[in-house]
Amino acid sequence: MARLKLYEYPHPVLRQKAEKAGAVDKKMQKFLDDMLETMYEDGGVGLAAPQVGVSERILVIDAERDENHPGNPIYMVNPEIVWKSEEKVVGEEGCLSVPGQKAEVERYASVRVHYTDYHGKEQEILAEDFLAIVVQHEMDHLDGILYIDRISRLKRNMLIKKLEKERKEKAVEQPHS
Repeated sequence: MARLKLYEYPHPVLRQKAEKAGAVDKKMQKFLDDMLETMYEDGGVGLAAPQVGVSERILVIDAERDENHPGNPIYMVNPEIVWKSEEKVVGEEGCLSVPGQKAEVERYASVRVHYTDYHGKEQEILAEDFLAIVVQHEMDHLDGILYIDRISRLKRNMLIKKLEKERKEKAVEQPHS
């Protein structure tokens, strides 16, 4: 497996609507494995292909993982939400592409998702609670939407200013050689 380059806000690849992915083959499985490894190494619970510069409808999720070991990885190729609950929930979200920042985001409490799995088989899952939030967050990436687009303009502007300030401070600490 290999660690992939993670793209951060405001990179344009994060704003593109991802194309439908092809069939699941050995090459796709290697990419899925690399995505999962990248997600684990960066401490995430989900990762969408656009975040690693591939504008295809592919994502990996492991909402049950902890610091010590993987939980239950889910590989989704061409996922599609086929049902949403009426009930909504608000939870704190962060994103590997918007590092070090968090905000409260409203999402559907439950969603049913149809997708192709790691082995090329059609699957459907009822995602509830935290898994539902993660699935919706990652699927937004496939449509060029970041969680910061789902918060108020004031909060978004404050978050972006804070992100830029932290990047400048990091650049001063680690000058390019």
